[in-house]
Amino acid sequence: MAVNIQAAKRSDLKRQKQPIWLAAYPHNSLPSAVVQKMGIGLVTSVAAARPERTTLGVILIVAAVFMMSIQDSLIKHFSTDLSLWQTFTLRGLIAIPLLFLVGLATGEGQRIWFSAFGRWPLMRSLFLTLMFMALYGAMPFLSLSTIAAGIYTGPIFVTLLSVFAIGEPVGTRGWIAIALGFSGVLIILQPGSDAFTYWALLPVLGGFLYALSNITTRSQCQAVSPAALAMSLNIALVLTSIAISSVILLWPPATDLSTEYPFLFGGWSAIGSSEWLLISLLAALVIGIGMALATAYQIASPPIVAAFDYSYLIFVALWDFLFFSTTPNTATVLGILLIVSAGFLILHRR
Repeated sequence: MAVNIQAAKRSDLKRQKQPIWLAAYPHNSLPSAVVQKMGIGLVTSVAAARPERTTLGVILIVAAVFMMSIQDSLIKHFSTDLSLWQTFTLRGLIAIPLLFLVGLATGEGQRIWFSAFGRWPLMRSLFLTLMFMALYGAMPFLSLSTIAAGIYTGPIFVTLLSVFAIGEPVGTRGWIAIALGFSGVLIILQPGSDAFTYWALLPVLGGFLYALSNITTRSQCQAVSPAALAMSLNIALVLTSIAISSVILLWPPATDLSTEYPFLFGGWSAIGSSEWLLISLLAALVIGIGMALATAYQIASPPIVAAFDYSYLIFVALWDFLFFSTTPNTATVLGILLIVSAGFLILHRR
């Protein structure tokens, strides 16, 4: 009896020392390291027993893309005032200390730094950083609808990688839903005349990188806290932005480039209280986006989450109408309806 009491006390003490975010997972639901080599050269592990919380995963991904649409609208609105690299650097320098405080509040403490610099969190951050570079790099040359449509080829790649990399079942309805959603993207993209230029390949590349980041989250980062993943991403963005800003400073681009595209090739500019307020808001948004996005792909099946990822297009159309006086045409409305239908179809595919 004494032995049992002591064992129970040790178990209780161990449970009390667990971070709050980790305590939410049942002990037998954490991923096991079943390692296998993939054909594309990526090493991944398949979770033997993944915690499936589909409804919460859907809510989180919709919340993440809602915040993302606000973030992108703000960046678009102020793109003539601040360079992308200045925005990313200052935003990250605010977000990183706040994420450390989140780690302290959730019981992770100093371990958040070790988690953020882990191999797979850094790999995930690399994928997302390259995705943002592809997304915003195409912005001076393509319309927003073309960029969004290219990025949202990502769920197609998510489905393919889910099937061949981590063994997630998709089923016939899942494939139909993904095709339906992608058809909606193509319908939205069709009115743009620049959809099939070479620059349009950048958002498609971004979609592939986005898919890689989500599959990495699901297969390799389930035991990493969302705060640590968000911190890892912000550190990668800050370091990349500082490096690019240094290159622009040391080797200034042609005057016509920096004048015509200050968003990408311009130097840093002096900022006032309104710009600091904007950057602080962007820092809060990037923390919410990073944590919601990571958690969604940790706790729910990637094909299901990817289907509701399409809702970003709905929010963008709404902000275009409310803030940029752009009214969606018939093709855009039809495409959005197809995207929403795809989301509900894939949710009930099993």
